[in-house]
Amino acid sequence: MPTSASSPKLSAPREQGGTPTALADVTASDSTLHRFLHGLPGVDAVGLEARAASLGTRSIKTTAKAYAIDLAISMVDLTTLEGADTPGKVRALGAKAVHPDPTDRTTPTTAAVCVYPDMVAVAKEAVAGSGVKVASVATAFPAGRAALDVKLADVREAVAAGADEIDMVIDRGAFLAGRYMKVYDEIVAVKESCGTSARLKVIFETGELSTYDNIRRASWLGMLAGADFIKTSTGKVAVNATPANTLLMLEAVRDFRAQTGVQVGVKPAGGIRTSKDAVKFLVLVNETAGEDWLDNHWFRFGASSLLNDLLMQRQKLATGRYSGPDYVTVD
Repeated sequence: MPTSASSPKLSAPREQGGTPTALADVTASDSTLHRFLHGLPGVDAVGLEARAASLGTRSIKTTAKAYAIDLAISMVDLTTLEGADTPGKVRALGAKAVHPDPTDRTTPTTAAVCVYPDMVAVAKEAVAGSGVKVASVATAFPAGRAALDVKLADVREAVAAGADEIDMVIDRGAFLAGRYMKVYDEIVAVKESCGTSARLKVIFETGELSTYDNIRRASWLGMLAGADFIKTSTGKVAVNATPANTLLMLEAVRDFRAQTGVQVGVKPAGGIRTSKDAVKFLVLVNETAGEDWLDNHWFRFGASSLLNDLLMQRQKLATGRYSGPDYVTVD
C-alpha cells in the first residue's frame, strides 16, 4: 500500500539559506552561481523527449495497476485556486480529500488540499485528524509579480493559519534575465518564512522558461536555495506538466541527491487528467529517480480532475464495470 506523508526525510548538512555544504561555494556570488548553472550539461531535447515517450509506452499488469492507482490517489494535491472559491467549496474539497470514495473506506486519502492563504484555516479544519496536509500557494501566485515583503507576508499568513506546505512561484522575469541570485535570495527568504513547520514547493512555470536547459538550471537553483519540492507549473498557463519536463526534473533531483545527499521531491502540475497519464508519470519516477521517490512525501500530482478518473478506474478494477462520471463528486 502507499506509504504516508510522514515518511522520514533524508537530509544532509546545509549552509544557512538552504545550500548543502557540498555546494556552498556555488552560491557565494552572482558570478559563481551563474558559472555553475551555465556549466550544467546541455539537454539533448530529442533524446529527452524520445526517452519520455518510450517510458510512456510501458504497460503494467492488473495487480500492479491497482497498486499504481492507489499510489496515485495518495499523491494527489487536490486543488482549488479560483477567485470564486468559498468556504463551502473548500470544506467539500477537504471532505473529498479525506474520503475520496465515501462508499469505499479502503480508498487512500489524498496527500493534500491546496488553496489560497485566506482559505487555509477552513481547509485545516476540514481535514483535521486525517493526515491530509494543507498546502497554500503564496508569493503573489501565479505571476509572482510583487515586492519581496508582500510575498513574505503572503507566506507568513498561510503558515500562521496552519499551512503544512507552501507552493511559491519564482520570479520568471528575473530568472530569464539571468538574475539568478535574486531568484535564489527570494527562495531562501521564503524558506526561512516557512519556519520549521511547513515544507516548501518551488514552482518554475516551465511553460514560460522556453528551453529545457532553463528548466534544468531552475531545478538546480531551486534545490540549492532549499526547496523541499520542485514543481513544474501553476496550472494557469498553456503549457504545464509534460512527461519530458518532468523527466528532466526527476533527473535533476536524482543527480542532486547523488552529489549532496539531500533528497528533494517533484510535483508535476496541470494537464494530468487520466489514470493512464498518472501511471505514465509513475513509470517515469521509478525508472529515473527510483523507488525512493514512489511515496507522497517525495512525489505529488497537482491536479483535481485526475482524482475523478482514478476513482472510476479503481471501481472498474473492483467491479468489472465503469460507473461513469456521476459516480464521483463534482469539484
